[in-house]
Amino acid sequence: MPKALDDVKVLDFTRFFAGPTCTLMLAELGAEVIKVEVPGGGDGIRHLYPATSSGEGYMGIILNRGKKSITLNLKSKKGLEIARALVAKVDVVVENYATGVMDRLGLGYEDLRKIKPSLIYASISGFGHTGPDANSMGYDILAEARGGLMSVTGFKDNPPTKAGPAVGDYLGGVHALVAILAALRHRDKTGEGQAIDISLQDGIWLLTSVEHLGHYALTGKAPERLGNEHLPNSPSGSYKTKDGWVVVNLPTDDEWGRFARLIGREELTRDPLFATNRERVKRRSEVNAIFSSWTMQRTTEEVVREMAKARVACAAVPTFDQVPKDPQLLSREMIVDMEQPGSGTLKMPGSVFKLSRTPGDPTRPAPALGQHNEEIYGGMLGYSRQEIARLKDSGVI
Repeated sequence: MPKALDDVKVLDFTRFFAGPTCTLMLAELGAEVIKVEVPGGGDGIRHLYPATSSGEGYMGIILNRGKKSITLNLKSKKGLEIARALVAKVDVVVENYATGVMDRLGLGYEDLRKIKPSLIYASISGFGHTGPDANSMGYDILAEARGGLMSVTGFKDNPPTKAGPAVGDYLGGVHALVAILAALRHRDKTGEGQAIDISLQDGIWLLTSVEHLGHYALTGKAPERLGNEHLPNSPSGSYKTKDGWVVVNLPTDDEWGRFARLIGREELTRDPLFATNRERVKRRSEVNAIFSSWTMQRTTEEVVREMAKARVACAAVPTFDQVPKDPQLLSREMIVDMEQPGSGTLKMPGSVFKLSRTPGDPTRPAPALGQHNEEIYGGMLGYSRQEIARLKDSGVI
């Protein structure tokens, strides 16, 4: 089946998480993604823990599925010449080096737009390419801290806490994808290329501010860390049962009323201290006590079943090993088997892109380092096998 982006070529100068997340999704949607890697070692994510039996980093396999890998020494004059020649053949460049690195190499947007004015050039960095901290190091945890997420994550008496996964990196990759798709649409209408500047801190701040900025703007007080609770409403969060945990979220007074009737406490819907969400958020500890006193008398299965009958949002909290067996995820093909040469059959996350005509394809394996050197340098740039061999011998590729 034809893919939505099968006429788009992407030159991928990304490493580790944020950039590869963006180019993974471009590849899933059909773009030809040419990943440029350092000769000898490649993207550092190839070597991170955990590794398969053949020594391939599992995260590197996940994030680089469906791409083509070439090696190129950007510190050599010939390597830079080849890079510029490749730029002339592609639609999109994506990079997530530290701010200024690509400019110093002569591979920044202003240099490359002279080669191809219609080029879309996406940069992903910790703090963006403007502002006083543009040149600061920008790992995910720094963005989570500086973007405010850590200040509101965790429990009140515990230290500020990062999210489990590197959400700043992955969110940065998603934002870059959206911007690239918008830029492609603009290019199709006008013929114009453009530069895209994505900051991990910006993305984390957007994520954090939606729920927490209003509280600060209206009260002048910094929001407290609420653990698993949700700032705008109560009850919400995780609650212990006889044999595990459930999570619930009751954002409306109607749902609160259904819960109150479920537990035989309909008077709570008339009590002015509990009848409205605005009052309940002022009394979180009392609301939580009411809620947990009911859940702790029942098993997780009983709580989920009774809450579902009452039409109140509730779910069991599975252990991680239970998640890949979730019938819902399995039915939506979000856990798939993929054949990775050298490593065998591996479990992979499926594609979130459920399009009726052009769905995402998550099952193409990740490339070996430099696997596509002959295809790209020979087929795209016209180098002979002898010339490619000389490039390899001289350390250019």
